[in-house]
Amino acid sequence: MHLLIFGLGYTASRIGEALERRGWRVQGTTRDGREGTVPFEDHAAVAHAIGHATHILSSVPPDGDDPVLAAYGDRLGGKRLSYLSSTGVYGDAGGAWVDESAPIMGRRPARNAADAAWLAMGARVFRLPGIYGPGRSPLERVGGGKAHRVDMPGQVFSRVHVDDIVSGVIAGLEAPAGAYNLADDHPCPQNEVVEFAARLLGLPPPAFVPLDALSPMARDFYAENRRVANGKAKRVLGWTPRYPDYRLGLRALRAMTSPTPASAAPAAASSDQR
Repeated sequence: MHLLIFGLGYTASRIGEALERRGWRVQGTTRDGREGTVPFEDHAAVAHAIGHATHILSSVPPDGDDPVLAAYGDRLGGKRLSYLSSTGVYGDAGGAWVDESAPIMGRRPARNAADAAWLAMGARVFRLPGIYGPGRSPLERVGGGKAHRVDMPGQVFSRVHVDDIVSGVIAGLEAPAGAYNLADDHPCPQNEVVEFAARLLGLPPPAFVPLDALSPMARDFYAENRRVANGKAKRVLGWTPRYPDYRLGLRALRAMTSPTPASAAPAAASSDQR
């Protein structure tokens, strides 16, 4: 098996590493064409990589049009396609549960269109909520003094550990085409997660801040309220999250880190390629 990954971001890199350990050949494209990768703008090199791949995975977020489909969509026929999308395509559900049958009402038209385009290509579209994992979790934000709480009663979010995305995507590579939500079993307020991270670090919970003090991106985050159901992935893919709630996930991450909160590294940006 030979996988070509478009966009070696935080999550996609880990998917590639896991498949290499299983004996797959994995190639990846990058914008900078760093050593060991295929430059995205080198059309001849990318076409060659596509020709040899059995599977294609894109983690590249849309920028207007979907960059991968715009540049190489006509070459992807006959490949097993997968795409890392976002549960943001569901938009605000007022705190209700959403599954893959929910209407697409997200406030980012480009993301909605990319999700639909990959589905129309026959891809397995993995819709992901907030991603956390090593080096990118509330532990780093709290330990680095960058976390906060927002007083918004009833606000609920879903999240997923990066290792559970890896296992879900691998389980879905040969699954029927369609959309799959990969989220944990315990949607909850973000404040609850931040407070638990502070307890694990032996630190006081961070202060409350008003919503209008947040960045535009953060305010967008709080403008949507939903619980993401993962039953289809469990039924169809045979997938079970190793970390079904944030407590298990954060405890495992804490066990990997230094006991000194001041040594925590700054959190990675949340808007990277997946």
